[in-house]
Parts: sequence; C-alpha cells; structure tokens
Amino acid sequence: MTDAEQAVLDWWKSDIIEMEPGVIRYRGYPVEELIGNASFAQMIWLMLRGELPSEGQAKLLDIALMSAVDHGPQAPSIAIARMAATCGVGLNNAMASAVNVLGDVHGGAGEQAILLYQAIRERWQQGAPLEQAVSNQVGRHFSEQGKFIPGFGHRFHPVDPRAPRLLAMVDEAAAEKVVSGEFARIGRQLESEIAARKGKAIPMNIDGATAVIYAELGFPAPLARGLFCLSRSVGILAHAWEQTEQGGRNKGPVPRQYTWSYGGQEKRKVPGSD
Repeated sequence: MTDAEQAVLDWWKSDIIEMEPGVIRYRGYPVEELIGNASFAQMIWLMLRGELPSEGQAKLLDIALMSAVDHGPQAPSIAIARMAATCGVGLNNAMASAVNVLGDVHGGAGEQAILLYQAIRERWQQGAPLEQAVSNQVGRHFSEQGKFIPGFGHRFHPVDPRAPRLLAMVDEAAAEKVVSGEFARIGRQLESEIAARKGKAIPMNIDGATAVIYAELGFPAPLARGLFCLSRSVGILAHAWEQTEQGGRNKGPVPRQYTWSYGGQEKRKVPGSD
C-alpha cells in the first residue's frame, strides 16, 4: 500500500465501527450478534465507552435517559419542535431546530452539575470532610459564577417528582455495588448546603439527579449534555409528529390574538415626509 493510499484510509480514523462489504462491527462486536442481545441503552454505552455495560449499569443509564424525555411545550425545545412542524419543514428539520437550542441554559445544567460534583469530590478525596468540601466549593461557585447552582430548583415544581425517584434508584444500585454512591451523597449534601445558605429548601431537579447518575457511571461531563439531547429527542420527535398530525400553519409561540409588549418610540413622522 502506498503512502497516498494509507493517507486516504486514515483520513477518517475511528475505533467505533469497522465496515466493509458484508461486515459491520461496532467496537469489534458483529452487528448480527448485537441485534437481539443488546438494548438501545447498551448500544449507547458501547458506542461511547468502547465496552458493553453490566446489566446494572445499563439499567441505570436507561433510567436516566427515559426520565428526561419530555417536559411539555413550555420547554423551549418542545415548543420550537411544534412551531417548526407548522412551517412545513418535515420531522428531521423540526427535530434539528429543537435540538439546536439545547445549550448552556436549556440543556446544559447536567454538564455543569457534574463539573460541580467532581470539584467537590476532588476536595473530598484530598481529605476534607464532605460537609466542608461542599461548603468550600459552593462558596467558590457563588463568588465566581453567581448564585445559581446548576441542577437545583425548578420554576414549576416545588419538588421535581423525577429527582427523588432517580436518587432512590442510585441508592439501590449502590447497595448492589453497581456504583459507589459517592455522587449521590455529594448531591444530597449540596442540597442541604444550598438550603442552609438561602434559608429555604431548593430541591434537586432532573438535571441534578441525572447528573448524579451520569457521574456515578463515569461519563465525562460534556457527554451529559449529549445524553440529554438523546433523551429529549424522544419528546421532541413525539411533539413534532403530534403537531404534524394536528395540522396548523405558522403557529407562533402564543395565540395570534396576543401580541408582545412594545416599549419603543410612540408614533412619529418620518423626516421629510410632509
């Protein structure tokens, strides 16, 4: 093989898939053996991590993914999917439009929460008691990034109904030695620290709870956002399809009889228009 031929082969270099006529292998596993033996959650793990997860790991990942699929059209991504569907763009475009708004504010809290949890865990591993590690890191977070703690509080739910159940599932997995349970302890202590500082309970939300799971499972923080995109894409697809079936044309964010608040100049003459 010439250097030029090798350069062509190496243009895209991947450890994920091997493919040639009649052969498809993911991370070395023949696709025909994976079919019927690996779930979608297991395939996600395999593609991202290089190995198949244990049964317990796959169960916990599946739980996190299913818990965040939808939160209704008040969520910008879902509303955008439905609005796009009324513009005649098709399902793929409606989904892409919605996924593209899953950024730092809407969709990024899980990644941010993992980074916070990891910083606390580092202090803890260096010998600080957990309570002190949490308090010190929260103080640093407040001074550097403001008073908002990612993964805690919800604008609709006094207590996010998803979070306690997810933490309970982490506790079960920790009892079965699937995960360590360290990040669940960090999350709960963080919740207590926030309440003490603010003088009221600000419970963990879905982002904080799924961040606990992804951190317990060893996923790097940036993948938490990608996993959330995968999860929320289910709801995005469902709403885009439902809106497509319902019909409607050019639906905006509010009914057309309602308009925005205008705060600009009063009506005035264009100079020279007399």
